Amino acid sequence: MTALNLLLAFGRVGVFAFGGGPSMIPLMQREVIEGGWLTEPEFLDALALGNSLPGPISVKMAVFVGWKADGLLGAVAALTGVSGPAIVLMGVLTGAYLRYRDHAAVAGAMKAVRPVVVGMLAWTAVSLAPSGVKDWTSGAIAVGAIIALALEVHPAIV
Repeated sequence: MTALNLLLAFGRVGVFAFGGGPSMIPLMQREVIEGGWLTEPEFLDALALGNSLPGPISVKMAVFVGWKADGLLGAVAALTGVSGPAIVLMGVLTGAYLRYRDHAAVAGAMKAVRPVVVGMLAWTAVSLAPSGVKDWTSGAIAVGAIIALALEVHPAIV
């Protein structure tokens, strides 16, 4: 039953997230914490671990949560849930986008989605800050990371 719940929860993330892996994080956070699979500090640790490895964050988070919740079966279920919809939808939408990308409605829709994704990422940072920045040292590290990224230091170095 846990594997099915993981498949459905991560399937919702995979279907409703726009803008790639980082935009999935707020949806994933809600599903994972409300599902009782991770606490907020555990979610933040998984996010930190996932960001330290190469590849899409959504895939790494799905495998982490799935494995913790239900072992290998849970990891496969969560990974299938988060990736399956994207694989199918990307195939369909790529064909439609390439055919209609010059249409005003399509261009307008894409233009409208971009600030929504930025807002969702900003909210994720704000909502996770209390768990991740607990003292002046961790606050200084966070500010240093933001400054380094603003100065275009490669994220792998940061």
